[in-house]
Amino acid sequence: MVVGVLRIRLRLQAQSLKEKRMVVKSVVERVRGRFNASAAEVDDLDTWDLATIGVVCVSNESRHADAELQTIARQVEEWRLDAEVLEVETEIIPLG
Repeated sequence: MVVGVLRIRLRLQAQSLKEKRMVVKSVVERVRGRFNASAAEVDDLDTWDLATIGVVCVSNESRHADAELQTIARQVEEWRLDAEVLEVETEIIPLG
């Protein structure tokens, strides 16, 4: 079993935490709805112009997990958001 971890850091055009949370909620719900992955805001919680979203998937192959995470990262970059992708990091963790 392998766990794939994706971390996406975004710079938002939000003017308040309320606006930020609307954008973050949209991204998280889209990822959860389109992909077989878990997603949540994991850092920069009280900063209105930055957001860090973590995405995790589980697979039986490293290649499959990495491909899924790369697809998710590309999709987030392509969605028309009020955000700029600053950083994308992936990690594959073999278990067992």
